[in-house]
Amino acid sequence: MPLAPNHAAAWIRRGCRAVAAMLMALTATAATAGTGGGAGTAAHPLRVMLIPADGGTASGTKADFAPLFNAVSRSTGLHFDLRVGQSYSAVIEAMKSRLIDIAWFGPVSYVQARAAGAAELLAVSVVHGESVYYAGIFVPSDAPIRTVADLKGRRVAFGDINSSSSFAYQVAMMLDAGLDPSRDLASIRMTGSHAASLSALAEGMVDAACLSFESYMRAVNRGAIDPQRFRVLARSAPIPNPPMALHPALAPDLKATLRTAFARVNEDPTITPDMIRGYGGKRVDRYDAAFPESAFDQPAQTLARIGDALRAAILRKAAAP
Repeated sequence: MPLAPNHAAAWIRRGCRAVAAMLMALTATAATAGTGGGAGTAAHPLRVMLIPADGGTASGTKADFAPLFNAVSRSTGLHFDLRVGQSYSAVIEAMKSRLIDIAWFGPVSYVQARAAGAAELLAVSVVHGESVYYAGIFVPSDAPIRTVADLKGRRVAFGDINSSSSFAYQVAMMLDAGLDPSRDLASIRMTGSHAASLSALAEGMVDAACLSFESYMRAVNRGAIDPQRFRVLARSAPIPNPPMALHPALAPDLKATLRTAFARVNEDPTITPDMIRGYGGKRVDRYDAAFPESAFDQPAQTLARIGDALRAAILRKAAAP
C-alpha cells in the first residue's frame, strides 16, 4: 500500500536504521572478501547487491538476476553472493563503504556512487538494440490536468528519492514547467516504489503518479490496472538502462574478466536465452560492456539540477501532516 504523508518521516527514520543495520551486518564479513587473494572463490564469493525491484520482494529480485550471474559463473568459474538492498540508498552506501563488489543501480543512484568514487560501469542490458527506458507522469483519463504546469496545487506521488524514473526525471520536468514541487504541489507522497505510486493514483489518493513506463506497462500486462482509466501527462527524455557497476578497488584483471564475461554471456553455447535476464526478471538480448560512460552524464546533470536542498524540502513536505 502507498505510504501516507504523515507517516513519511517515520518511514525515512526506519530507512536510515535499516541502512545502518545492513552496513553493520556486511562489515562483519567484509574483511574476508574483496580485491585480491581468493575474491570470487567459493569461500570468498564476489558480493553483489541489487536495488529492490519495483513492487517485488527480495527473493523475487534475486531470482530475477540469479540466471544471469549463474551464467557468468559457468563461463568464468567465479562465484557470487547475491543480496538485495532494502532501498536505493542502502546499495549506494554499501558500495561507498566498500562492503560489496558489484551493484545493480538505477542511473541516478549509479552517478551518485560514481561521484563518490565508489562505482565504475560494468555493463548495461540491451533489448531490441536499445539500452534506454522512459519516466512518466500519469494522471486519470478524465482529469482536467493537461500540462505539467497544471500540477500546481495537486497531490503527487513519487517513488524512491534516489530513483531516476520515479523521482528525479519527473522533478526535473516540473522544474522545466516552472514548478517547485516542494512549494507548488498541494501534497507529496513518497511511496517507496513505482507500483505503490500507481496504486495511490488508482485509489484516488493522489492526482498524479510518477513512475517508469516499464512499470506502468507491467501493471497493465498483469491486469493490475485498467489502462482506460489513466493517460500519460508527460514522458521523459531517454534514460540509460539501470547499469551493473563494479567497485573501482577490484583488481584490474578481475574487472577485465567480468567485463568480457558479461559482454559474451549471450554467445556461450551452454547458456540459454532464458538465462539472460534484467530488470523485473525480463529476458534481455545481451549485456553491453562497452556502453559509453558519457551516457550517464545526462542523469548526472538531472541530479545536479535538483540538488540536496530541494530534495530535503520535498522530503519535509512529504512528512507534513
